[in-house]
Amino acid sequence: MTQSDSIAYDVVVIGAGPVGENVADRTRAAGLSTAIVESELVGGECSYWACMPSKALLRPVLARAEARRLPGLSRSVRDPLDTAAVLARRDEYTSHWKDDGQVQWVEGIGADLYRGQGRLAGPRTVEVAAPDGTRRVLTARHAVAVCTGSGAALPGLPGLAEVRPWTSREATSAKSAPGRLIVVGGGVVAVEMATAWQALGSRVTLLVRGNDGLLARMEPFAGELVAEALTEAGVDIRTGTSVESVKREGGTVVAVTDTGDRVEADEILFATGRVPRTDDIGLDTVGLEPGSWLPVDDSLRVEGHDWLYAVGDVNHRALLTHQGKYQARIAGAAIAARASGVPDLDSGPWGAHAATADHDAVPQVVFTDPEAASVGLTLAEAEQAGHRVRAVDVDLATVAGASLYGDGYKGRARMVVDLEDEIVRGVTFVGPGVGEMIHSATVAVAGRVPISRLWHAVPSYPTISEVWLRLLETYRDN
Repeated sequence: MTQSDSIAYDVVVIGAGPVGENVADRTRAAGLSTAIVESELVGGECSYWACMPSKALLRPVLARAEARRLPGLSRSVRDPLDTAAVLARRDEYTSHWKDDGQVQWVEGIGADLYRGQGRLAGPRTVEVAAPDGTRRVLTARHAVAVCTGSGAALPGLPGLAEVRPWTSREATSAKSAPGRLIVVGGGVVAVEMATAWQALGSRVTLLVRGNDGLLARMEPFAGELVAEALTEAGVDIRTGTSVESVKREGGTVVAVTDTGDRVEADEILFATGRVPRTDDIGLDTVGLEPGSWLPVDDSLRVEGHDWLYAVGDVNHRALLTHQGKYQARIAGAAIAARASGVPDLDSGPWGAHAATADHDAVPQVVFTDPEAASVGLTLAEAEQAGHRVRAVDVDLATVAGASLYGDGYKGRARMVVDLEDEIVRGVTFVGPGVGEMIHSATVAVAGRVPISRLWHAVPSYPTISEVWLRLLETYRDN
């Protein structure tokens, strides 16, 4: 098929996960004709193998943990979790890995869906190889948006393929709990899946290569509190431990560490990072390197290509679904503005066409017990960036709302204050139930709310949110 036989759109989106869907939603709302191409399930990684199934697995675990801290309930939740029921509910939240509802949504916004592998075939051109072998060429008058996300990174260990290791996909979609599970890694996926499968009946061994502990990108106390709780739950955590080789002996996985230890399990999960899904999307046809992350400006436009956008994980700015959706809203607005001939985009910090939060206000929740939630800069990151800052710490257990939340509540809060501008640069909460608190911190950080004004944001009593008052008092008194 030649380009003269192609179908023209204003915008072509490669990838129909949450990011691609949001780009399409914004461009359609602006009146731009839009095609969206998907090689797997419409709804993407988040809907079927990441956010939704993982949180469906974890919610009963956390609810039981919270109930066990309450007299009057604790005796009622002594029994093990009903693993089959938890997995069945997980299956409901993934729509049993069928995307009919998501397809209806795409059709509802007036975008055209093409199923198949989408590849760039030169500037503003996307070739779609459908499952039945047919090919179509789509051209874009204004923009092509690459929203193909990321996949699990696996180490180059000999024989790894024969072991059939789990990645995050297998960990969130498994049909039963393995008797023994090795988890390799110390980041978010590793600690969440260790939390889930230990509670669902697996004996989990967590192997962490470095000596920085768990959740190394957050404040140090976050990983410490999560590690303490995982250990109490029965997880065997081994830090400073690298896997040198793996093999299957019968049905058993054997991992040999750098110290010569043999760790045996029924399955092994590698949660050791992400790689961009850009190896087979035709980047070479537009002068870019296949398999690479795609650097972009704050409007999410790929450097050196005025028609090409990279939105979500593929640009390596903030590998989180909610952040990718935020980028999609910015990119969609920028594409629409440029298509309508707006001479000057609102591209300054916090402008309508600038993904500023990627730099200064990225929120994240880790759904472990205790939960860990953060936004903005850690103390170390703020200092490395040259800000003159001070960390303000409060024991969350001293807050009335926390003590009411559950007996023996353990948690900690940190506020990183810029001493020159008197604003909050970052906040971290660790403790049961703190995931629902992090948006207040996000508003404070993204809004650059002065400390003097925060005194007038009165927290309701008795809630865990009263920690804001304790943080401000500690800052004032020290």
